[in-house]
Amino acid sequence: MGYPDSIDRFTDKLNRKVGGASHVIEERLELVKGAYSGPLAHDNINNQSISVYTGPGYSGVELRNFTVGFPDDLPWRREIRIYAEVPEVYVTYETTGDTIEADDINRLQRGLTAVQGELEWYKLDGRIDGGTFKEEV
Repeated sequence: MGYPDSIDRFTDKLNRKVGGASHVIEERLELVKGAYSGPLAHDNINNQSISVYTGPGYSGVELRNFTVGFPDDLPWRREIRIYAEVPEVYVTYETTGDTIEADDINRLQRGLTAVQGELEWYKLDGRIDGGTFKEEV
């Protein structure tokens, strides 16, 4: 859930590289009760390039107990399920870059609109004093 319930977090998007080269990404994922199930941060991943280790930089133990899938309506995305009795894993993969979707733009718009709404509320019910917000009593 986004703002105001929590601060929005966005992953930087990757542009396509000239000449079809790939970005190599290492993503740290936290496991809860020995499992992680969710999306990888980037799109257009070469499935054969995915590897999972218990340490960064291909260190620790290589894990093979994971599955990769993709949503039918978003075939450029990758979902991963990992099962291991460790607190975190490091997933490394190659991607040609991200696909920008309407959902990405909509999340930004909702966040921006929420902030503007809060500013308008402060203009009516608060006092902006030197860059800090002080509530009128």
